[in-house]
Amino acid sequence: MKRIALQVSAVVAFFLIWKGYVHFFDVSPLVLPAPERVVVALFRLLGSTDTYYHLGITLAECLGGFLFAIVFGTIIGQLLGRVAILDTIFKPFVIALQVTPKVALIPLFILWFGFGLESKIIVSAVLAFFPVFANSYLGAKSVDRGLSEVFTVGRARQSRRFRLLVIPSSLPYILTGMEMAIVLAIIGAVVGEFVAGTRGLGYLATIKLQELEVDTLFAVVLLLAAIGFSLYFAVGSLRKMMIPWHESANKIAI
Repeated sequence: MKRIALQVSAVVAFFLIWKGYVHFFDVSPLVLPAPERVVVALFRLLGSTDTYYHLGITLAECLGGFLFAIVFGTIIGQLLGRVAILDTIFKPFVIALQVTPKVALIPLFILWFGFGLESKIIVSAVLAFFPVFANSYLGAKSVDRGLSEVFTVGRARQSRRFRLLVIPSSLPYILTGMEMAIVLAIIGAVVGEFVAGTRGLGYLATIKLQELEVDTLFAVVLLLAAIGFSLYFAVGSLRKMMIPWHESANKIAI
């Protein structure tokens, strides 16, 4: 309870400082609108059906990319972490793609997949892939050798070893990767909309900037922050459902 009170107090203090700065320094609303104007714009935004259409598009892009990242990041991470020959062959390619600036790939994705949802989902998936892959790879490498030898001595089947040893050992790492990946998935979707979007909250923010509706632009940013916060908290809460036995499950996601 004390932690929540401190967090709420910090948010209130932030808005008070924002209000004081705008008031005492007479900042133009075209540069930084007062917080109350942003709140009014946010309620106006939430009262428009177009907002929910753009919101649905952004969520579809983000969650689509996130799901692709989970599936491929987990599988490839486990394969490279557990099969030495695959690790030797493919890890340099994965690292090369990882260090490449992802924004530079967006024009290629648009060229290959067009201006629709597909290109934004791919951008989102590429950004979200690496945290899941890296943590899945680390989880595969972190399986306790002593327990692994016990399964070997007991001649346990690979399916049983995977279910009772590999998955429980890797899940805490994979869930950590998912927490980082959901944030990057949102960023990927919005950046894709900035660059080549015709719908979505990123596209809506671009339109409001062009129309100099700065208070509404800030409202879109607040809405995106709220969505990101909610998705991050939801993914973080999976720990208590999937690994209640792990010490990290007792920690709050924020």
